[in-house]
Amino acid sequence: MIEIRWHGRGGQGAKTASLLLADAAFNTGKYIQGFPEYGPERMGAPITAYNRISDTPITIHSNIYEPDYVVVVDDTLLDAVDVTAGLKPEGAIVINTTKNADEIKAKLKGYTGEVYTIDARKISLETLGKYFPNTPMLAAIVKVGKIMTDEALLADMEGSFKHKFAKKPEVIEGNMNALKMALNEVKKI
Repeated sequence: MIEIRWHGRGGQGAKTASLLLADAAFNTGKYIQGFPEYGPERMGAPITAYNRISDTPITIHSNIYEPDYVVVVDDTLLDAVDVTAGLKPEGAIVINTTKNADEIKAKLKGYTGEVYTIDARKISLETLGKYFPNTPMLAAIVKVGKIMTDEALLADMEGSFKHKFAKKPEVIEGNMNALKMALNEVKKI
C-alpha cells in the first residue's frame, strides 16, 4: 500500500488533486482512498488531504500518520507546518518551489529521504494562463511514486477532464499539457 499526504492552502486544489489521483488509480484496478482534512475552511488556510492506493482491499480508515510520500503544493507551508512529520525515510517529498536544494533542505528538519521539486506555477501559467498548481503536482507525485505509467495517467485524466470540463472544453488541452510538462520537469534534488 502507498500512503500519500498532501499539504496545500485552501483554493489551490490539493483536495481536488488527491481525489483525481484516487479516481485515476481506481481506474487502473487499484483499491483507493482519497479524503481531505479541514482546519478553518477559508481561502488560503492550510489544508491536508490523503490518499491510500493498494492492490488489495484497504481496511484502514484513519488519517495517514506515516506516509510514504508527501506533496507540498505551496512552499510557504514549509515554514508553517511540519510537512515531514512521520514521513518514511525510504519515501519522498515533492515540493512546488523555485528555491534551490540548500534552501529547501534547510526547511525539512533533517529529513533524509528523497526530495523532488517542480515549478508548478511556471507550468500552470504556461499551459493554463492562470495559477492552478494541482494539475502539475498530480503528475509529479504519480511520476515520483510510480503509481501508474505516464500513459495510463494521461489516458485516464483526458477522460476525467472531458467529463469535468464538458462545458469548458477549451481548458482540457491546457490541463493535458500541464500534466505532460510536469511529468518531464519534476526533478530530484
